[in-house]
Amino acid sequence: MADNILVVAEQREGKLNRVSFETIAGAQAISKETGWPVEVALAGSGIGALAQELAGKAIARVYALEAPALAAYTSDAYVFALKQFIANNQPKLVLFPHTYQVRDFAPRLALALDRSLISDAVGYKHENGKLLFTRQMFQGKFAADVSFAGDAPWLATFQIGAFRGDQAEAGSAPVENVTAAVADGAPRVTPHEVFQEAKQAVDLSQSEVIVAVGRGIKEQKNLALAEELAKALGGEVAASRPICDNGWLPLERQIGSSGQTVAPKLYFALGISGAIQHIVGMKGSRTIVAVNKDPEAPIFEIADVGVVGNLFDVVPALTEEIKKAKA
Repeated sequence: MADNILVVAEQREGKLNRVSFETIAGAQAISKETGWPVEVALAGSGIGALAQELAGKAIARVYALEAPALAAYTSDAYVFALKQFIANNQPKLVLFPHTYQVRDFAPRLALALDRSLISDAVGYKHENGKLLFTRQMFQGKFAADVSFAGDAPWLATFQIGAFRGDQAEAGSAPVENVTAAVADGAPRVTPHEVFQEAKQAVDLSQSEVIVAVGRGIKEQKNLALAEELAKALGGEVAASRPICDNGWLPLERQIGSSGQTVAPKLYFALGISGAIQHIVGMKGSRTIVAVNKDPEAPIFEIADVGVVGNLFDVVPALTEEIKKAKA
């Protein structure tokens, strides 16, 4: 078995999921403490250009796992191909971004390999030669450090925002094309177009700018303030749970432990107090700007920029200044 770290990157419809770079950043951090080289595997069909994009990071090698059966994602095809690849290469540690796709196939892959999976880790520790992964429990109220008791290869997923993708070190790595293993016989699943609950469905984890609103917005009609700010910044509107529970925004735009986890470059929290259930979903944001009239609001504890004031005065003025700056 090689003492390597294998990152399984994610792509869909010819586009890399940018959280793959967050996982690479996490793998690089572990590598510095353990000395284990980092390699990356990407599964799909016709993915040469995407593999080259991954090769622009400071890693040892990129494996492009190619097969027509991997052109569209299915759990069966991914598990079969990755099981064979991991069995052949025997990495010490296999890391994934904790995406919806990974949540679908990673448990099955761990079962197929007869190995353990630590999911949704928010960090790691390397103590006395032992690797520990930190998981949040009870909606972020507690954290537990867990380790693998069984033999390697070990499998773990990192929560979105656990590491910053822009901190993945640049470099130049070779790309190795690998013919992926494909199961004999007809596939059990025929993939169709990706389901979206509604036409306005949005994956907020891919947004670089998010303007989120909480109870302080007071009425549904006041959402226009956040929408104008988001439009000026080229971002998306999101919300804390009470807003979505009231039906003012669809559930797909909810941030927090019962919604989406995001890590944009810029996160505006407008009238959001900062309950732990919301913070666990956005604390990985690069820059957090909070506007709240309560100077004791918990959101200010994690904000990079805090404005104590009435959002109905602050937000329109801010939007106008942004529009002038971009004009």
